Amino acid sequence: MPDSTQTLAEAPIVAPDPGEEVPVIDIADFRAGKPGALEATAKSLKHAQENVGFYVLTGHGVDQGLIDAVFEQTAIYHAQPLEEKMKLRANEHNVGYMPVKGSVTRATPVAGVKPQPNLVEAFFMKRDLPADHPDVIAKRRFRPMNQWPDPKALPDFRPTMLAYMDAMEGLGKSLLPLYAVALDLAPDWFEEAFRDPQYVLRCSHYPPHEEAPGQFGIAPHTDSSFMTLLAQSGLPGLALLTQTGKWIAPPVIPGSYVVNSGEMMKRWTNERFLATPHRAINTTPHADRYAIPFFFDCSIDHPMECIPTCTGPDNPPKYGTTSYAEYMAWFYDRNYAHAKKVD
Repeated sequence: MPDSTQTLAEAPIVAPDPGEEVPVIDIADFRAGKPGALEATAKSLKHAQENVGFYVLTGHGVDQGLIDAVFEQTAIYHAQPLEEKMKLRANEHNVGYMPVKGSVTRATPVAGVKPQPNLVEAFFMKRDLPADHPDVIAKRRFRPMNQWPDPKALPDFRPTMLAYMDAMEGLGKSLLPLYAVALDLAPDWFEEAFRDPQYVLRCSHYPPHEEAPGQFGIAPHTDSSFMTLLAQSGLPGLALLTQTGKWIAPPVIPGSYVVNSGEMMKRWTNERFLATPHRAINTTPHADRYAIPFFFDCSIDHPMECIPTCTGPDNPPKYGTTSYAEYMAWFYDRNYAHAKKVD
């Protein structure tokens, strides 16, 4: 019997109801340019985005050897002594290291989440801008140089992460025509908005811990991003909240990505596409869990105003126009203590 003292946030994972399963979308035919594949795949994506907010992506073409290398380098990085990792403490741009209990989930739509530190540590990276880039010189927020571990200690870390971020940027851009057609737009509708996309790679470590009421690796939340792509790891821990209030786990398919949309997608589509709450808990005793989510967004200053096919006389825009820079300043300052600028 369920524990009557549990909040919704703490409720156990159950089997999904019919129609609420996380769908699997294979984009191999779309990538190969087969006739009709764009329309058929976009139809599947539309169903996933309007009813679940998550899907499992297969046939994506990202090299599995590269994915494995990122997981390996993530484990090597987090195995370093804490004092070494703290040398690259994350800054106001949110690049660098965030220690365990360095974040508190406050922007959550799920009842019963108590604002307490998350049991996860992470290393954040963005597009690798050079020192002479105008945004770096101007110290523009969210457009910094990355912080990198000592190459003598971790010689393969930076090249592996750069290669992966390049691959993931390519994958994210390749999916944009599907999202456009799913929204009844021309396939190239998002092209200008994503000419210089923002992105974040977060290499996370969920250490083993004793179960306790209200304690999470990451508490229930919605992502900020347009799209999040999470390579499947060997350990469970991710759960999403269905429209009927049940926690379910996505199917585990080796070599696949779990993909979800976030608040930027929800705002841009006037809530036509979902931003589904989800949580992460290391449920495997005495084991370290690693995750490498890639958060993909439009160009930093692109004005995200309500998409024309998502509004009408009986459905006015619910949100004002915003940009990545404006929204993320609010999001990071609310959820990541280390990201607040220190004068």
